[in-house]
Amino acid sequence: MTIAEGGPGSVRGLEADRDMISRTSTAERVAGVLRTRIAEGFFLPGVRLSEHDIGSALGVSRNTLREAFRLLTHERLLTHELNRGVFVRMLSVEDVVDLYKVRKVVECSAVRAVTEKPPAFAKLARMVEDGRLAERSERWQDLGTANIRFHSVIAELSGSERIDELMRGILAELRLVFHMMADPRRFHEPYLKRNAEILERLEAGDGMGAEKLLAQYLDDAETQLVEAYAERAQ
Repeated sequence: MTIAEGGPGSVRGLEADRDMISRTSTAERVAGVLRTRIAEGFFLPGVRLSEHDIGSALGVSRNTLREAFRLLTHERLLTHELNRGVFVRMLSVEDVVDLYKVRKVVECSAVRAVTEKPPAFAKLARMVEDGRLAERSERWQDLGTANIRFHSVIAELSGSERIDELMRGILAELRLVFHMMADPRRFHEPYLKRNAEILERLEAGDGMGAEKLLAQYLDDAETQLVEAYAERAQ
């Protein structure tokens, strides 16, 4: 008996799944668009997402859009409230602490292993320069974007696709945290210099030195965000 004829591993009946595959593929693309928009601040934390308006704007069916919402809910970027709809998620202080716990493990481990100038050095340097350009023109959200991208490349130093995927989700959630900052300049600007200092250690192949700077960096950022959330709650 062949696979096509039935039995374990049979493909018989898969024709019925074609529509689901097509819809899922489209939903993933829609989720990608919405993920980017959320990260850019187009949809801010706490905002309700209208199925009708977004579906009409993107030209997709309600089922496809709901599947995209489900994917982003799984990524903790959206939340579904019964009888109210889908909202961009508002993270808690506990979420912030947990996110930074993961960042410290992943990023510090990635730089610790560096013993020579890494192949991704030019990419890291470009992110620092992008941050400087944003600073000079006072584009503070763009400075935050450059900062996020710098740390995404830091994670890439581990050489693991699974870690890259993990960090994409972590950093997307962090953008929701950053959008809650009342003064993005006060939060983002001081860390540009510290990114440059970490870059210098990596250029010298001093992974241990880079790790020490990065660990303090992440501790300070976590403390600042937790304090900002506490002030907002008051």
